[in-house]
Amino acid sequence: MNILVTLNSNYIIHLIVMLTSLIESNPGEQFTVYVAHSGMSKEDFTRINHAIDTSRCKIEDIKISDKGLSDAPITSRYPKEMYYRIFAVKYLPDHLERILYLDPDLVVINPLKEFYTIDFQGNFFAAASHVKEILKRINHVRLNMAEDSTYVNSGVMMMNLSLLRQEQDIHEVYEYIEGYKHRLFLPDQDVLNGVYSDRTLTVDAKIYNLSERYYVLYNLNPKYWDAKIDLDWVRNNTVIIHYCGRNKPWKENYMGELDVFYKDYAQKVHDKMKDFETTR
Repeated sequence: MNILVTLNSNYIIHLIVMLTSLIESNPGEQFTVYVAHSGMSKEDFTRINHAIDTSRCKIEDIKISDKGLSDAPITSRYPKEMYYRIFAVKYLPDHLERILYLDPDLVVINPLKEFYTIDFQGNFFAAASHVKEILKRINHVRLNMAEDSTYVNSGVMMMNLSLLRQEQDIHEVYEYIEGYKHRLFLPDQDVLNGVYSDRTLTVDAKIYNLSERYYVLYNLNPKYWDAKIDLDWVRNNTVIIHYCGRNKPWKENYMGELDVFYKDYAQKVHDKMKDFETTR
């Protein structure tokens, strides 16, 4: 399986936790993880490789220069990093047909194979939505999204690299940013939704992108009261838990229940990294 992550040095430890969960929850699978960045050091990669099972997970350093984005609108609000997901096909090897993008602030707790082998049905992306009907309508107007489309969270996305390589027009993205720059709250996610809402397949957030907020709202919705989910259900059915937003499980003021899954893997990483730090 091919995995794409984008980050800077501040998120190294969280990336290691995510990769540890990825490897342990997918026994027998081999991974190649492409780390797209603009300024990570050799020591950063040494730390990553020390902490994970490199016999099953190969780390590829994808350093991206400003030159490749020389035509992109870049400001303090729209830094170059926001384009790494959108234009991933420009930097990844040509032989890759599909890849799974994962934010570092998540854990994988069950096998990914069904999601990884998804039928794209002619779409560029497959992702989950966290928004309810009112926000869905607001986002449609705000971003001029395609009719019947759904605003998705871009922190977990299957990417159809073969089709993107054939059909993606980078200037369409630049033109959209220029036209809607005053409406973008979450720049890269908003852009992906605005430009590609009609080329994104929607998947179940409870399974593939469960956040604490979605977990609570789902159980509060009378429509689902006969099928409420709890931690046992999550443990047996959810594949990816995503700690998006400001409510992070490594902070003391975390609110919710889903942090237990992160803490299990974080403790394993802590023990291994402590050994690494003392032997340097």
